[in-house]
Amino acid sequence: MESYKYSIFGREVLIERRGKDWSTFYVGSEGKRRNAGIFIPPEIADAELAQYLDDLCHEWASEKFPNVIRLSKM
Repeated sequence: MESYKYSIFGREVLIERRGKDWSTFYVGSEGKRRNAGIFIPPEIADAELAQYLDDLCHEWASEKFPNVIRLSKM
C-alpha cells in the first residue's frame, strides 16, 4: 500500500493506493478517517496525483491556498 498526504488548496487529504485503487480521506485530530469523496481513476500514477487533484479541485483555490502540495509520502 502506498500512502500520501496532500494539501489540496488548504484541505489536508490522505490518499492511499491499494492495488490499482485509490482511496481519499480526511483525517481528524484524533486519527479518525472519513471519506473525502474525491475519486481518482486507477490509471492515475502517483507522479500525476498533484496535477490531477489541481485539475479536479481547482474551484477550492484561494489567494491563501493557491496550490496542491504533496506534504509527505508514508
